[in-house]
Amino acid sequence: MGERDGFKSRMGFLLVSAGCAIGIGNVWKFPYIAGQYGGAVFVLFYLAFLVLMGIPVMTMELAVGRGSRQSAVLGYKKLEPQGSLWHIHGWFCVLGCYLLMMYYTTVSGWMLAYFWKFINGTFSGASKEAVGAVFGSLLGNPLEMGIFMAITVFLGFAVCGFGVQRGVEQVTKVMMMGLLGLIVLLAGNSLMLDGGAPGLAFYLLPDWGRAVEAGLGNVAAAAMNQAFFTLSLGIAAIEIFGSYMSDEFTLTGEAVRITALDTFVAFISGLIIFPACFAYGVQPDQGPALIFITLPNIFVNMPLGQLWGALFFVFMTFASFSTVTAVFENLIACSIDNFGWNRKKAVLVNLVIIFLCSIPCVLGYNVLADMHFIGSRDVLDSEDFLVSNLLLPCGALVYLLFCVTKWGWGFDHYLAEVNKGRGIKMPGAMKPYFQYVLPVLILVILIRGLM
Repeated sequence: MGERDGFKSRMGFLLVSAGCAIGIGNVWKFPYIAGQYGGAVFVLFYLAFLVLMGIPVMTMELAVGRGSRQSAVLGYKKLEPQGSLWHIHGWFCVLGCYLLMMYYTTVSGWMLAYFWKFINGTFSGASKEAVGAVFGSLLGNPLEMGIFMAITVFLGFAVCGFGVQRGVEQVTKVMMMGLLGLIVLLAGNSLMLDGGAPGLAFYLLPDWGRAVEAGLGNVAAAAMNQAFFTLSLGIAAIEIFGSYMSDEFTLTGEAVRITALDTFVAFISGLIIFPACFAYGVQPDQGPALIFITLPNIFVNMPLGQLWGALFFVFMTFASFSTVTAVFENLIACSIDNFGWNRKKAVLVNLVIIFLCSIPCVLGYNVLADMHFIGSRDVLDSEDFLVSNLLLPCGALVYLLFCVTKWGWGFDHYLAEVNKGRGIKMPGAMKPYFQYVLPVLILVILIRGLM
């Protein structure tokens, strides 16, 4: 067995766990979907599903971590009934973390590249067409993309090399404090823009007309999806931090705090994006175009745009890099636990694997642009499909069944672990809901995702 690290402070645990959950999806996906599905109506559904699904599943993943004090595979082995095969899911978790990092490092590299472009004046005085062309030329340049991906990978593993307390906790604390400060600053700037008020109304006032038009069932399904995916549950990315936790506080209370931080970032991102889009007469588009084409166009026209653009991409870099270091830590811990390596060896071996496995995604937009995989998707979208539509919902379902059925760890063991310490307790009366309703909700997400 390798050495086991822990968190120095509760604040460190909360910020690192929230950092793992807070990613790029909070910023580009949440505001766009909220806008599409009736603004505040969607937000209300989203909050309801966080309470109904997100927080319960998070407590289960954390409970397996804290109850076993192990990473994914050995965590199951320690808690499962003798002779059962739950631990096989642990290997799927490890696979999921590798798959996620095979494309997330590239996207994180894009954020870094854009921060650099704002600093070096690439966008200064650029026309609308020129701003749009920057992203295309980045995708077409495998060397440039590869360099920023490599910086992300090497920095991420360098941070993890110092251990949980001195590396991941210290660096993530600084980044998350910076992220929370930056996001409030950027939102303040957006709220002061002339002509931004309609954007605020679009985002915050419940528009039942728009929601009914989109179909309330669709609004609920979209909110359920977003609430589920925003917390990255199901591939043991959060479980590992449970294994480093103290027994001082209940897991329900900690899950509520992590979810609140995650939601705060998603919500404030909307305050940055909608007023700015409306002030400059831009449609809040979907997906990557919003971050890499729409927003840079807004910053170019804004007073002190170079500064605001650079700050926005520092914030985006922090949001993505906090996820990168968290998942890298999981892979390192799994190597230490399963193969008995020391941290240095685990860092070096995983660095090489992740770097090599990230190259296809970098090449997917240029050298391998003609290659299509799952359902004619490109490399990045295929990798994302496997993680988001298959491994996350399936994994969450396995954690759930493990914690609430007699064939797994069992509800009584789970409840005892969750309620250890001070804070919000999980009521035992939730058992029928966890056994009969929650699995159905997760199955709905899985089936919708595969369709």
